[in-house]
This record gives sequence, structure tokens and C-alpha cells, in this order.
Amino acid sequence: MEQIETVGLGIHWEDLPVGRRFKTVGRTVTETDVVNFVSVTGMLEVLFTNVEFLKEQSAIKGRVAPGALVFTFAEGLLTQATMQGVGFAFLNMELDIKGPVFVGDTIHVECEVIECRESKNRPGLGLVRTRNRIYKQDGTLVQEYTPLRLVKGKDYRAD
Repeated sequence: MEQIETVGLGIHWEDLPVGRRFKTVGRTVTETDVVNFVSVTGMLEVLFTNVEFLKEQSAIKGRVAPGALVFTFAEGLLTQATMQGVGFAFLNMELDIKGPVFVGDTIHVECEVIECRESKNRPGLGLVRTRNRIYKQDGTLVQEYTPLRLVKGKDYRAD
């Protein structure tokens, strides 16, 4: 049987040299996304559940999405684009929230590899750190984070 390439799989650590850049497709944040996220996480804060509070008392005007929701959407977009089948562990990160995302905003992630090296402790795996910037449709930077991941290499063999 002919061997053909499977698309949609992740990028091995050896193919992520420092300086490589790419961006994801966009994802629009919906009212349903906010309601489901705050419900399932227990983030039932009035900022996310009470539109009258937003109108009358909040410094943020409009139906705002939790920063954690925006981050998880970014991770989902990156998983679909680069980590499918090769991501082994999310080890750490720094996160900086620059501004709000509202229902109706469309976000995408621009990613740059800033560190990439073979793991000393795990043969066939590499450590990859990226600088991920989340932008809204108007070009506004809303979050920046720098995850360090353990990523499968081309010669990885499960023991």
C-alpha cells in the first residue's frame, strides 16, 4: 500500500529552529463561548455574568471574555496547527494580558520560536519555547505568553 503524508499533524522539535515564525487561523469569540467557559470553570464573577454590572459599574464596557478563555483558545489554535501528535508536555510560561477581548472579536496567534534544544533527560524529545502573541482582528495585541514545551522529535521511540 502506498504511504502518503497525513496532514494536520504537529511539527517535530527539529523543524522549529529559533527564529521560525508562523500564525494561526482566526477564531471568533461568541457569547456562548463566554457562558460555557465561566460555567464550566466556576468563574461566575459579575464581570462575566451580569450585563447590568458591566453597564453601570465596570470600567470595562462591553461583553468581555475572560483572559483565561482567550489563552485557551490560543492554545487550541496552536494545538491544531503545530502540536497535534508531537506535544508531550506544557512545562511553564509567563503570561502578560495587554487588553480585553470582547464577544464578537476574532483572535489569532502569531508565534515565534525563541528557544529550541534537545532534551538531555528524554531521548528523542526537545524543549521548545515560543513567544506567542494573540491579536484581535484590528491588529491590537491582547496577550503575550512564552510557553516551554516538551516536543517529540523525528527519531522518538516510546519505550
